[in-house]
Amino acid sequence: MTFTDPPAANLNRSELERYLGRIGDRWPLDRALLGGARVQDLHGAGPQRERGREYVVVLVSEAFDGVPWLERVYQAANLWDRAEMGADADVHCYTHRELARKVARMRIVRETVSDGIDLMARPKR
Repeated sequence: MTFTDPPAANLNRSELERYLGRIGDRWPLDRALLGGARVQDLHGAGPQRERGREYVVVLVSEAFDGVPWLERVYQAANLWDRAEMGADADVHCYTHRELARKVARMRIVRETVSDGIDLMARPKR
């Protein structure tokens, strides 16, 4: 995994890679996006705002199909290392179809998809 967004340089990239590895051991991921207040800070958001969640993680995998939503979120959230990242994460786990519905209905998911860091992006050449 390689981070292509310049702001990602200030994140604990090694831990994010390990986290995706832990998730990937359970479910093959199609997409992994990182958003939240820390990412907004890195993108230059002003300090005078409601911060919201420090980290928001949106994971997308067709392997989530048939796995109860609470079970997948519970497992994925428990794999997040709060000590290494400095804060908890609000973790969302969806199939592609579920993601399309959530983007339309949930602002936090929509913002993470549109403005977050693609943790699985290929390096730009």
